[in-house]
Amino acid sequence: MLRSAIIEYIVQIVQSFYLGYFIILNGIYLALTIISLRVLPRFMQRQTIHKFPHTETGFEPPISLVVTAYNEEAVIVPTIKALLQLDYPEYEILIVNDGSKDNSLAVLTQEYALEALPMAFRQRIKHKPVKTVYQSKLHPNLRVIDKENGGSKADASNAGINGARYGLFMPLDADTILERDCLKLMVQPFMMNPHTVGVGGNVRILNGCEVRDGYLYETNLPKNWLALFQVLEYTRAFLSGRVGWNYFNALPLISGAFGLFQKEAVIEVGGYSHKSLGEDMDLVLRLHRHFRLRGKPYRIDFVVDPVCWTEAPETLSILKKQRVRWQRGLFDCLWENRQLLFHPRGGPVGWMSFPFLLFLEGISPIFESFGLLFFIACFSTGLVNGEGTISFLLLSFGTGFLLSISSILLEEITFRTYPKKKDLMMLLVAAFVENFGYRQLMSLWRLEGIIKWILRTESSWGTMTRNASWSATTPSQVPTLPPAMLETTAKEQLIKPEKVTT
Repeated sequence: MLRSAIIEYIVQIVQSFYLGYFIILNGIYLALTIISLRVLPRFMQRQTIHKFPHTETGFEPPISLVVTAYNEEAVIVPTIKALLQLDYPEYEILIVNDGSKDNSLAVLTQEYALEALPMAFRQRIKHKPVKTVYQSKLHPNLRVIDKENGGSKADASNAGINGARYGLFMPLDADTILERDCLKLMVQPFMMNPHTVGVGGNVRILNGCEVRDGYLYETNLPKNWLALFQVLEYTRAFLSGRVGWNYFNALPLISGAFGLFQKEAVIEVGGYSHKSLGEDMDLVLRLHRHFRLRGKPYRIDFVVDPVCWTEAPETLSILKKQRVRWQRGLFDCLWENRQLLFHPRGGPVGWMSFPFLLFLEGISPIFESFGLLFFIACFSTGLVNGEGTISFLLLSFGTGFLLSISSILLEEITFRTYPKKKDLMMLLVAAFVENFGYRQLMSLWRLEGIIKWILRTESSWGTMTRNASWSATTPSQVPTLPPAMLETTAKEQLIKPEKVTT
């Protein structure tokens, strides 16, 4: 009798713990979403003027676009075509071929008439040796750095930073498609605040869309369910999470797929780390740590209107590798920058976003996985009645569904990226369906990432197979513009010459 009472008491304590944990975790998510609902509409109204054509001031600083590529033969050409058509006064494109084993370099050489460029390569931050630097005969602002494989994206990015000519650089993935006005929008915080060292932008899923000659011709939802669930994840992360943390000046992450940085500030903190699988978050946290702990003025910002499109995994095997790597990278970053945690000079990052990432979001896979097993075991043994189990499931699934619906609402009142009614319905269906299997699978994979981080198993950049289903080639030499742009092309001269002057 006494043993039974003790067991029931322990079960009640565990139930109360899980209830409190989920309330705090999802309460913070909901608070960030509410902040975004208040901030985003006003922000979009202020940004309307930047959508007008010919808004150059003449003071825009030049930008180096650093594209890291490892076995990206399928997507590298359409990516470069899109980058060559960006609407910005002065920029260069720097492709870093990180020892690709496929025909990436051969494809680039044939498509863009590359020739070896004799030049001294100043290595201010460490990376594997550079074999050759190539210059395109067709585009003066296009160069290719061919280097030995460094085993990580960080190594390739560091080579690109060393080779960049300009004071601002943007690291990009080889499957990235940028909207044409994104550089103008991304550079604004640097022009308004001279202490800005980094700016993040919005990332969306490219799967299901159509790209013609480098132009994003048509936006559609992916037909693959895994990619569709990731559309929801990215919407929650960028429209709710990033906007909310930025409101407190506590942005902990700028996506490695889309950010703009001050080169000297990044070099000052040692470039990208070779120790972490989450090199993008690690860089941002090290910038925070470097400037905050030294009392130097700085600003790390996020602007939601510039958009880049990137391909998401469509198979379970590739998605699993990505999520395990992300979770390991998260703990790499938190461990390497642990000095920020509750530091007297840590500011909002050290006292708000860092503790949230560590104590709530970071270890949430542990509580979610074992919590689900705990309630199933207790229900099967009669320690928890059906009402208690249903309450737990409703709390877990209901809050996830509510957050997804809120993010869809944010998307609808700001960008309306998917204007078709059937697309909206599909997003709502996906927001419901993801709670039954997908979220639990993500928790298990993230739990595996935590275990592998604790055991310190070997890690590497890895590969992601691209299908480039979004890329369509048209026979004409003049790019085929999206229907909405066809009528204004002649007036606004939206198509630039192939040769871009730097």
